[in-house]
Amino acid sequence: MTPRILLVEDEENLLEAIKLNLELEGYEVEVADTGKKALKKTVGQRFNLIILDVMLPELSGFEVCENIRMADTNTPILFLTAKDSSQDKVLGFKLGGDDYLTKPFNLEELLMRVKVLIKHSTRGSQTEPSKTYKFGDNEINFVTYIAKTANGIEITLTKKEAALLKLLVDKKDTVVSRNQILHYVWGYDVNPSTRTVDNFITNFRKYFEKDISDPKHFHSIRSVGYKFTE
Repeated sequence: MTPRILLVEDEENLLEAIKLNLELEGYEVEVADTGKKALKKTVGQRFNLIILDVMLPELSGFEVCENIRMADTNTPILFLTAKDSSQDKVLGFKLGGDDYLTKPFNLEELLMRVKVLIKHSTRGSQTEPSKTYKFGDNEINFVTYIAKTANGIEITLTKKEAALLKLLVDKKDTVVSRNQILHYVWGYDVNPSTRTVDNFITNFRKYFEKDISDPKHFHSIRSVGYKFTE
C-alpha cells in the first residue's frame, strides 16, 4: 500500500513545494493549514507519518501533537519549525514528537528523514487494534458499542461514551485532564462544560463498578481529571 502522509503547514508556498516533492517520491499526501483542520484529518484516518509545523493558526503544532498522542502513540510525527532552541526541541520530544527539522531546511534531508520514519511506521506497526476489552468482569466491544457488565447486563453505549472509554483504556493508569477529554471526545469546535465529563464518569461507575461509592476502575483525581485502572 502507498504510504500516507499528513502534511500540516500554514505557509502556502512551502506547503505546495513539500507536497509536490513527497508525491514525486510516491507518497499519498493529505494537507491541512491550521491546527484544528489537522486534528479533524486524523479522525477516522490512518497515516504513516505526520509532518507538523509548530507555528500554526488556531492551535500550535505542539498542541496538535499532544492531542494526537492522546489516541495514537504509534504514528511518527516530524516537527518543522523556525524555532531552533533546545527547549523547544525538548518540549516537542516530550509531547511525543519523533523528529525535529529546523527551517530553512535542505529538501533532500527532509525526504531522507521522511523515508526513515515511514520505514519504521510500516515495520509491523499496522496491526489491527483489539475490538474488545475486558476489565474485572466487564467487557466492552468498541466496534459494536455493546458492553457487558459484571452482573450480566448488556448495555448499548453511545458513540461518545465509547470514545471516552477507549481514551481512558488507552491511557490506563495515567491521569487524563477534563480539558484533554473534552478536546479529544467533543473536539475544539464545541464547548461543553467539564461537568459533562463528570456525568459520563458517573454513568460508567453505574455500569461497571460493583460499589459506586468505592470505585475500582474509574478514579477521580481532584482538580485534574480521571484515571482508569484495571
